[in-house]
Amino acid sequence: METVDVLVVGAGLAGLHTARRLALRGVRVLVVDRRTSLSAGIRTTGIFVRRTLDDFDLPDHLLGPGVREVLIYPPSRRAPVRLVSDRDEYRVADMAGVYAHARRMAEAAGARVRLGTRYVGTGSGVARFAGTDPAAARFVIGADGARSRVARDLGLDVNRRFIVGAELVHPIAAGGSAPVFHCVLDPRVAPGYLGWVIDDGRHAHVGVAGDPAAMRSGLRHLLDDFAADAPGRGAPTGPIARRGGPIPVGGVLRRLACPAGLLVGDAAGAVSPLTAGGLDPCLRMSDLAAAVTAEFLRTGDEGVLRRYDGAALRARFRGRLLLRRAFAGIRSPLVAEAAVAMLRSPAGLAAAARVLFGDGSFPDVAGPAPDGRTLPLEAA
Repeated sequence: METVDVLVVGAGLAGLHTARRLALRGVRVLVVDRRTSLSAGIRTTGIFVRRTLDDFDLPDHLLGPGVREVLIYPPSRRAPVRLVSDRDEYRVADMAGVYAHARRMAEAAGARVRLGTRYVGTGSGVARFAGTDPAAARFVIGADGARSRVARDLGLDVNRRFIVGAELVHPIAAGGSAPVFHCVLDPRVAPGYLGWVIDDGRHAHVGVAGDPAAMRSGLRHLLDDFAADAPGRGAPTGPIARRGGPIPVGGVLRRLACPAGLLVGDAAGAVSPLTAGGLDPCLRMSDLAAAVTAEFLRTGDEGVLRRYDGAALRARFRGRLLLRRAFAGIRSPLVAEAAVAMLRSPAGLAAAARVLFGDGSFPDVAGPAPDGRTLPLEAA
């Protein structure tokens, strides 16, 4: 039986980033994922915000041009609210390339990545896989998505509030105008959230997301209807691919860690409840998770795990959770028209700019030290 210090279940960005950070600390890490290719099963548009780009070293050649302009449309699609920043606020990544890069970085640090391996459960320090030998692991990290099997196996909290999203991705003609982030607030196609169009300079991403219970005609049908006349969509110049999946919007889960393991990424609910953005918290919380895991394995002190405290993070999301409930309650086109009209006021424009361009989409991650002080991420 193979023996490792840490088993990471899930080779998405959260899992690979955590594995790399652990391996750099000398921890023996094995990453498993049921997919046979990291380019399969992508469930994110790949929008990185400015703060992430400033704080993390992402390969520039895998990022599209900077996006500075956002247009927010009412259901009528008339007179959108226009927000413009004086700096690049978003860049859309080639996520297949980002995952491949993250895998290379994790393996270069000493982690091993095994694809085509389906995790089926863990107990008594032994992780089981379908059709292959089990592995002994001192600690298991669940990076296995919004409906985490690891979370259930470890007795940790699980996500209970979701929206579902789907998008079309297709190549577009190069050399067009500066990219714009088009957001459509229309409960007929995206109840409780929005539709969007954005491109990475080479591909258009056209998507919708919302409350699955309110999508009576089905997500695929709503997406096709939206894409037929979506604002800002470039004409396809090649095959159209589909991607999508559940997005947890209940905020960071309270109980994220126990002596047997912890959760990162979507499995931890590390997604902004308001914007549904998860790439920035994925990286920030993965850094903290790796630091806490390495120290716990070194010392055996269960008090170290309190530094990875979801309840403390949730307290910093009260405003976003309230806004998420208000956003989810917009189910009438007339109400949506009125909401967009409110954004045209000076106060509305300032609020929208703060949400879309501000640095507070996800708070800095920190954990309490044993003496009660709050440690910054680097110290943790």
